[in-house]
Amino acid sequence: MRRILFDSPLSRAGYLYATCVGLAWGSIWSTGRVERRDGLVVFRGMPNWTFGRGGSCVGGCYLTNQNVSADVLEHEAVHKRQWQRYGMLFPLLYLLAGRNPLKNRWEIEAGLEKGGYLRAGTGR
Repeated sequence: MRRILFDSPLSRAGYLYATCVGLAWGSIWSTGRVERRDGLVVFRGMPNWTFGRGGSCVGGCYLTNQNVSADVLEHEAVHKRQWQRYGMLFPLLYLLAGRNPLKNRWEIEAGLEKGGYLRAGTGR
């Protein structure tokens, strides 16, 4: 079952679908610069209600207002890889992991410090 769902043509199709949704959403609402960085299409100038926390990764797109430091983009690139591995299961898995980033396995895997959830050098 894992071969069918994870890192498979099915998960890749889910990732591509999510990327199309991210491209459409970013194209509609972005009022800032759009660029390709760290393998992500970064949409700046998004209204705060169009993404969660400091920004949201949807497939291969990162949607944010101005939260685009090198560390944050490295963190979001990990989320992109999670989308590629799990496809459309990723939003459900993320939701089940909970809203607290300090306990959410996907945020921990992406790096809490790089994501801005912890100060550098503080650990957990």
